[in-house]
Amino acid sequence: MEKISRFNVVHRLRKRNLLIAINSVPALSIFFFGYDQGMMAGVNNAVEYYTRMGFAHEGEDGEPVITDSLLQGGIVSVYYLGTLLGAFFGGWFGDKYGRIKTIALGAAWAVFGATLQTSAMNHNWMICARLINGVGTGILNAIVPVWATETAEHTSRGKFVAIEFTLNIFGVAVAYWIEYGCSFYQNGESQFVWRFPIAFQIVPLLILFGIVWFFPESPRWLCKVGREDESRYVLERLREDGLQSTGRAEAEFQDIRNIVELERKNAKSQNYLYMLFGYKSGKLHTGRRVQLVVWLQIMQEWIGIAGVTVYSPTIFRIAGLTRGTVGWVAGLNTITYTLSTLVCVYTLDRIGRRWTLYWGSVVQGIVLFLAGGLSRVSIDAVEAGNQGRADAFGGGAVAMIFLFTMTFGATWLTVPWLYPAEIFPLEVRARGNAWGVVGWSIGNGWLTLLCPVMFEALNEKTLYIFAACNFITIPMVYCLYPESNQRTLEEMNLLFASDSIWNWDAEKNYKLLIEQNPELVQAAARGHGMVDPERNIRTQPGNMSGMKALGSDSGDEKVSTQHL
Repeated sequence: MEKISRFNVVHRLRKRNLLIAINSVPALSIFFFGYDQGMMAGVNNAVEYYTRMGFAHEGEDGEPVITDSLLQGGIVSVYYLGTLLGAFFGGWFGDKYGRIKTIALGAAWAVFGATLQTSAMNHNWMICARLINGVGTGILNAIVPVWATETAEHTSRGKFVAIEFTLNIFGVAVAYWIEYGCSFYQNGESQFVWRFPIAFQIVPLLILFGIVWFFPESPRWLCKVGREDESRYVLERLREDGLQSTGRAEAEFQDIRNIVELERKNAKSQNYLYMLFGYKSGKLHTGRRVQLVVWLQIMQEWIGIAGVTVYSPTIFRIAGLTRGTVGWVAGLNTITYTLSTLVCVYTLDRIGRRWTLYWGSVVQGIVLFLAGGLSRVSIDAVEAGNQGRADAFGGGAVAMIFLFTMTFGATWLTVPWLYPAEIFPLEVRARGNAWGVVGWSIGNGWLTLLCPVMFEALNEKTLYIFAACNFITIPMVYCLYPESNQRTLEEMNLLFASDSIWNWDAEKNYKLLIEQNPELVQAAARGHGMVDPERNIRTQPGNMSGMKALGSDSGDEKVSTQHL
């Protein structure tokens, strides 16, 4: 047995304190993720940067004049090609070598990429640097949520993901305000204006790389690779207070070991290509789940947030704001954006995933249409020489952008990241989450490549496209995405047992399965050990018939209508 280091925090903390300590590591990683996203908005508007990269020059009014919008978008979007590649690699590496080593690798890789970005001397250098940096981010995004959910308790997962993304947007806010402050240095014409904000991301990455070694490995992964004594010990520290044993940790360990045994029977069929096409997944329909998470992440970007996050200064200039005003208004927007994410912490588990997406899409679609219309009136007023009218309607457009980001923070920000962790069987959860990151990478890369071209060609009409995409998501979610709120992973297997892609057929089939096989629902809700470790519900020893019928969490390909 490989011994756990005596410096590991697992020896010093228990239960809630240990969970808080563990969760601080994903929080730091998510903060870096947010900072890295928000950073390019200010960098793109630094005079020395866009002149050196060769996609723009400074106009007579001090505003950037874009001469190569494709190059501008390419520098931003190549990062997402890196995250796509990193997600695939991170999912594989994490399953083979563990969560802790994968987090350390992702942090080190991202440090290397950030260093290259900071020292970039031309656009070719910057493109390569951003690709490398993206790989590191993709590795972290693929594995950090998995490690967090494998150590957390079932009842706290949804809320925890929402809290994580509060820190994500806090990272965006920090990036904006650092760049706003740097913009005053030497009248904004120094290399420092853009090199320092890029270099700053190295700080949380170095901290992440340094501290992750002092935290326990996932007990599920430890059990999977045969290090059962360590797995049992970590669970005991996570679940027991050390005063009087409740048997909770041991019961959870037995459940994990049973799941691992079932998974090993199907290990050969669980790779990325099989997952994509659902090959040999039987009634678990893994391919359908992959498509759902990929397209949910793509639509998360096309409803407008990718454009607003990176190109908000451009949007505010369209609305008539001056160069001096744009910086602090964009920064203020990130503060209200951060605060809005707290709404999701309290509503997500109450109204469910689908209704969270519904109300978000409706409000976001309306305010983006209004933002586009108000911006058009403001532009026309400027051309007509009516500055008072331009300022009034421009202010209204800015208010709509604020309302959009606040609504997004309360709704669409969290659900597309939470859904992959909920709907995939345990055996492929890490790789399932990697597919979600792939969808996010495609959506971001595709859109950030097109955004400069769209804003150049369509101006404020670009916002109408984003608004239309919001309304498109409503029938998409209604028809294709089953509700995952308050359902266990085993219940997800029942929910996706229908051969139909339509949500109403899935729900109808789910109810039918409950009526015909109530013991399967009971087994799914309670697990297959002596005690469900998160609900303290006692079951009969060795009662695994329901789990075998479902294929449990393992993605068993032999699920049939005979059992379902």
